[in-house]
Amino acid sequence: MSDQANTGAEGTAVDKGTSPARFRPRGEPVFTGINWIGLWSLYQKEVRRFMKVQTQTIWAPAVTTLLFLVIFSVALGRSGREVLGVPFASFVAPGLIVMGMMQNAFANSSFSLLSGKIQGTIIDLLMPPLSEGELMTAIIGAAVTRSILVGLAVAVAMVLWPGVTLSIEHGWAIVWFGLMGAVMLALMGLMTSIWSEKFDHNAAITNFVIAPLSLLSGTFYVIDNLHGVFQAISRANPFFYVISGFRYGFLAESDIGDSGQQVLYAALGLGVMNLAFAYIVYRVLKSGWKIKD
Repeated sequence: MSDQANTGAEGTAVDKGTSPARFRPRGEPVFTGINWIGLWSLYQKEVRRFMKVQTQTIWAPAVTTLLFLVIFSVALGRSGREVLGVPFASFVAPGLIVMGMMQNAFANSSFSLLSGKIQGTIIDLLMPPLSEGELMTAIIGAAVTRSILVGLAVAVAMVLWPGVTLSIEHGWAIVWFGLMGAVMLALMGLMTSIWSEKFDHNAAITNFVIAPLSLLSGTFYVIDNLHGVFQAISRANPFFYVISGFRYGFLAESDIGDSGQQVLYAALGLGVMNLAFAYIVYRVLKSGWKIKD
């Protein structure tokens, strides 16, 4: 009966001068090019996830960073101490802003896939018609969005704090180094989320990798005050270039080098490094390692 029905349906289609309906072969994607709707939907989902608890994800980091400023200003900034020709509070403020941005970019992307693996909802990210590149772009984009919101909140709090002056000298450096720092940590967070199998693994990377690299990056000091060996170690830390370059945008001074050209080289180097790192994360995500296994 079904064969007769199918024959009749095909015959009707032929009689009307139209070809019979054909379905794509199994495994052949329906979407061609970029699935913008799916990418935007996942980005919105990730943004809404952290905005639902914005007291914890946006305002709490701003308060914590402001406390860093207060404590270090009281401990090290007394007696009118100046660093790079500005008061200590104004010197340390840009570094704290971008440090807060980077740490929250990592926190957001490192939670995305890990929470799905632990809760058993990872299939909700793998089943939709999204390529690995689209999945990665949405997660990184949401992490950068959170980092920008945290950076703005911290900047407003610091501008209102007595003794802090933030004047924009090189806007391109603020935008570029802020974005490069956020993207770098978002990529590190996504890689951590792929590798981790439980929250303890995520916490280990945060405590033993991210926190030391952040605090030993010249946020509270210039590396010229360090011994030569420790200066070399600092210059091998990519966080140092993000923080020093971001500070250059506000102070027009940096311990990267004596000229703006060296800051530009650092900016280009961070861009190349992020492109290479993004390719590595993409290949790992595409392989399905620890996600589809």
